[in-house]
Amino acid sequence: MSDRVADTLGTVRRFKLMLIDDDPIFRLGLSTALASFPDLQVVAEADSVADALQTLADGVGTDNAPNLVILELNLGRSNLSLGGSIGLQLCQELKTQFPKLPIFLLSQRLTPEELIAARTLGVEGYCPKGTDLSVLVPALRQVAVGEVCWSELVQTQNDAPVEASDVIQSRSSLLWQIRQSGLRQIDTAIAQVTNQVQNPNLSTLDWFILTGRRRELRTARWLVNQLLPVATTGARNQVAGTGFTDPPEENPNDLLNPPRSGSRDRRSGIPLPTPEPRRRNNPSLDSTLATQSSALSESSILSPLLDATLNKLQFGLKNLTGSPLEIDILLEEKKRELLYLILRKFEDVLEELRFSQLQPEAIALKHSLILRDLWQASTTDFFGKYCTIQVGNLEVDIVNTLLQDATIIQQSFLDKIPLVVEIINYLLFQTPLMIDNVSYSFGTPEARDRAEVILENLLIQIANSVVQPLLNYFADVEAIKQIFYDRRLISSREIARFRNNLSWKYRLERYVGEPTAIFESRYLLLALGGIGIKKISIYAPRTNELQQLRGAQLACTLALETRDAIAPRLRSTVAFLGSGVVYVLTQVIGRGIGLIGRGIIQGIGTTLQETRFGKNGERQK
Repeated sequence: MSDRVADTLGTVRRFKLMLIDDDPIFRLGLSTALASFPDLQVVAEADSVADALQTLADGVGTDNAPNLVILELNLGRSNLSLGGSIGLQLCQELKTQFPKLPIFLLSQRLTPEELIAARTLGVEGYCPKGTDLSVLVPALRQVAVGEVCWSELVQTQNDAPVEASDVIQSRSSLLWQIRQSGLRQIDTAIAQVTNQVQNPNLSTLDWFILTGRRRELRTARWLVNQLLPVATTGARNQVAGTGFTDPPEENPNDLLNPPRSGSRDRRSGIPLPTPEPRRRNNPSLDSTLATQSSALSESSILSPLLDATLNKLQFGLKNLTGSPLEIDILLEEKKRELLYLILRKFEDVLEELRFSQLQPEAIALKHSLILRDLWQASTTDFFGKYCTIQVGNLEVDIVNTLLQDATIIQQSFLDKIPLVVEIINYLLFQTPLMIDNVSYSFGTPEARDRAEVILENLLIQIANSVVQPLLNYFADVEAIKQIFYDRRLISSREIARFRNNLSWKYRLERYVGEPTAIFESRYLLLALGGIGIKKISIYAPRTNELQQLRGAQLACTLALETRDAIAPRLRSTVAFLGSGVVYVLTQVIGRGIGLIGRGIIQGIGTTLQETRFGKNGERQK
């Protein structure tokens, strides 16, 4: 036994070990084997990342706190959907949260790339499984006291030296591992800050501090993307252990996207590895799609456009348009929750489209189906927690009932949402946006502002379409009212009045508002204005729609055209007649009245003067 193992009093120093391995039989065998050594005591076991981090966090400051971790680096590799890098992620997490805790890898034979990556992350020791106890136990003691013990580093499984090209490949994959680990740490921090920002009770000062922190994290993420190169495809797959081969066009950033919040472990908060993305079947896919596929990897919920919309959702959502909206019936927090949910669902839709084979021109053919899927997913998730409700003696499935109106919603709401194709192509393929007949390229301030307005209108209109079937089927159900409705609209009379106002609004819009907007070549969009929802008018050529108008809508445009044709002449005639009337009244009648009045006044004045002089004369006599 090494002299460093014994303390100054001559007593044996005890090492408390934690085993992290998803093979329960191996853990049992190793614990039994180490039990014969009095200075090695297994105090904790774990079979997953979450359990390991939770156990270590609970043991901090206690007598059973481990002072050495024995880890299987291939943790979870039996599950192909997880890939093989989960062990390296755990190493990074352990070195971040418990920097003084030594890690000893006891794994199946590892590749040189994995060994280099683990050594770079700070792992202190390694022995392959099957190592004799006479070698393993001294190695464990050596690492436990702070030394480094590696049985091999850059040798292949058959102990043959590694070629120079393999070393270069190892370095490339190592850099990719560091990049991926750093990005996931940053994404975890961003997710935590975003959750804090969403707190409705947050003070204004705290909100500014947290949003500033989030901007700093995004800047750090950008720097990591810029400074750390990406490993080659083959190296990534070798490290990840997936066994897949990427096509040459696959963008490296595709594998670096942060997982969604739903894929984060609930207890540890670290992101779990995402399933391998669907591979394209066409290796000769258009170069535009290949080169622009990285656009969305940076335009997820962290992108400036979607993030600006998210920030606006934190403020007031009062309806400032002067016309009722379906979402007006919701509580403020429910309204915000619905809009935020739709934003996340839209983000998921964009990611699905990014990995599909759709070309930009195909979006125009598929946009109705895309919106329908977005509406269905948003409806399901928003009402998922309350999927059944008691109506009388019946147990009614809310979601299935609401989704029955899919065709009506498609025709009345979804198909009428403008500029959907433009915003999807803008985000997916960085196509320019036409603003007042001028093309603005991706990323320009004008294009960003217009895209932001289009996106906000899309969210609000989808939200209206989610609430509309609820008003048809469950408008006056008490359980729904108590959970979702604004307290000012909770009575049966107010609900009936609200529905009637919506009905008259759509009649007016159908026969007057919509044909007027088409005739005037403009769209009326709903946007988030900081303090509430406002209406914005933008120019857009709508000649094709104008030619398709029929019936009352066509009559409305003809009435507008007639008014435009007659009104100027009528105004000119009225103005001319008005001028004549004014002339007659002022110059003729007015002057005549003025002369008469002047004569009367003069006569009265003369009479008064004569009367006064007459009286004075009598006095002199």
